[in-house]
Amino acid sequence: MEARSQSPMRELTRRLTLSAAGALLAGTAALSGATAPAYASPVEPDSAQAAQQPTLTYGQDVSNYQPQHDWAASPAQFGIIKATEGTDFRDAAFARHWSELGKKGIVRGAYHYGHPANDPIAEAEHFLSMVNSQSSQPGDLLVLDLETTDGKSVEEVNAWAKAWLSHVKAETGVTPMFYSGWNFADTHGKGLAEYPLWVAHYSKPKGMVTPPADWKTWTIHQYSDSPVDQNVSALSPDELRALGRASA
Repeated sequence: MEARSQSPMRELTRRLTLSAAGALLAGTAALSGATAPAYASPVEPDSAQAAQQPTLTYGQDVSNYQPQHDWAASPAQFGIIKATEGTDFRDAAFARHWSELGKKGIVRGAYHYGHPANDPIAEAEHFLSMVNSQSSQPGDLLVLDLETTDGKSVEEVNAWAKAWLSHVKAETGVTPMFYSGWNFADTHGKGLAEYPLWVAHYSKPKGMVTPPADWKTWTIHQYSDSPVDQNVSALSPDELRALGRASA
């Protein structure tokens, strides 16, 4: 994920595609196939890993650093986009991304980049004002992105996260998702297991991460930030929607 000061990421390339050519040999028809790598698929279809892993749902997340991200061409089955940060930042690309995801019809979500130096309720209200300014639909996900301490102690950051998450849940009826890097979540995420986990861990193969802190399972694994943030979920699209808004 990105705080407002980070640099933009590159445009995502196209998904792994399969091409085949027919050739007639000695009066016998034979097909020869070739693959062209591009978008990373959740599990490579012919790998030993595929035989061991359940099917994973592929998704992407972006922010104002990718304002023209082509959702129509994307193979993502879910998309999560930045809405707000702190108490005053509003992502200028949010409305476009939100609309494009609605047109595409895939699972969509909005995230807030938190700063524990501020009041958690003020930040939660800032996030909700932005999200509620756009149309909603059943299944929309809400997410807290927490990656910085702002100089606060482990206990203070943990209490801040609990306050933000519980406030958003009380106001919307949605149990928000918690996003962070694996090490940060392991240190600061104690007691947050009731909130679905979206964890970044780039040194682990997609879908092969173990849950940090008190979580018993993970919901989304962000496994790469190149050329955009890439993710897989252990849940199906319908199961992801069940974590979001119950109604528009």
